[in-house]
Amino acid sequence: MNPLNSPLEVGMRALVLLSESFPEPLDLAQLVYLDHAMLHSGDMNGPPSLHPSLPAGPGELAMKRQLIEQGLLVLLRAGLADVQATADGLVYRASEEGPGFVDILEAPYIGALRQRAQWAVQAHAGPRVDAREATQAITKRWAEELRGGLPLSGSDHE
Repeated sequence: MNPLNSPLEVGMRALVLLSESFPEPLDLAQLVYLDHAMLHSGDMNGPPSLHPSLPAGPGELAMKRQLIEQGLLVLLRAGLADVQATADGLVYRASEEGPGFVDILEAPYIGALRQRAQWAVQAHAGPRVDAREATQAITKRWAEELRGGLPLSGSDHE
């Protein structure tokens, strides 16, 4: 089993976010965006990032949705999260046991995740933030950065 971005690791990150937003639910798009914000907070005018920025950043964001879905299944099976169907789609929330489970974890990485999750939920969640638009803005920024570093076709710099 790959320990990096395994369903268990991604599920724990999702649980930290769901516990921070508890009792408010989050949908999948919000979890994808907030997970990115939590890990790359320094790129978003927040606390220092937990993970480095990598050239494969756009690929990471594209894979994140599937990874978070797998992580949510782990949480649901463990009884640490609940899912609810709403008129807008599925939303997830930490179960009553979820925040307590996060509280007993002592690893320094979990402490750093919790700090950044608190910042991410306060700064980037709620009705005023459209997670889909915010995710598209990240992708657009990456595309612009990539274009800025490559010579344009037909230019004098080829």
